[in-house]
Amino acid sequence: MLRSMATTGAPLLFILLLAASTATLAADPDALQDICVADLNNTIKVNGFVCKPAAAVTAEDFAFKGLAKPAVINNTLGAVVTVANVEKIPGLNTLGVSLARIDFAPGGLNPPHTHPRATETVFVLYGALDVGFITTANKLINKTIVVGETFVFPRGLVHFQKNNGDKAAAVISGFNSQLPGTQPIAAALFSASPPVPDNVLSKAFQISTKEVEKIKSRFAPKS
Repeated sequence: MLRSMATTGAPLLFILLLAASTATLAADPDALQDICVADLNNTIKVNGFVCKPAAAVTAEDFAFKGLAKPAVINNTLGAVVTVANVEKIPGLNTLGVSLARIDFAPGGLNPPHTHPRATETVFVLYGALDVGFITTANKLINKTIVVGETFVFPRGLVHFQKNNGDKAAAVISGFNSQLPGTQPIAAALFSASPPVPDNVLSKAFQISTKEVEKIKSRFAPKS
């Protein structure tokens, strides 16, 4: 028995260390000090923000009231995201977490998008939402979630939330990154600057260049 444990101990230890290191690499790097409040006015960026002098740190660097109330929804999608990331809460710098609130009008949609730097967990405050993500094997994982329920969107995968009810809905989102980033799929492709060539989009979506131009016009800034 002891010989068996000695024989298998090294490989097992290696597997455990590998798992631990993989978990570490799956989110923002660990902090090397107690706090590193972001100096948002400093133009230097070293995979994060430069620390503010300790003497200048206040409690307000760690506080934010922006998620307390529903956002005013005044767009065609019927959904508004209010972020609580390092740009809103400088004290989050190097801590590897952030939040957001998403408010939905009846029929509102948070369109297909990705977060390249974070996994997202949503918790339903009120209402009901149809949510889902798409794996790299093009399998849709979807579900209807209601008040008090939670759903997870794995890092980097395309996902969405849709309010199909006749009442408002809202969620709180949690991320394992201080600045997860958001890339809406449609907007990224049809409103990039400089623009993605029409012939690329035409071939990718199997539509005419005329249809590509029509879609691009819908994403053009309103004059």
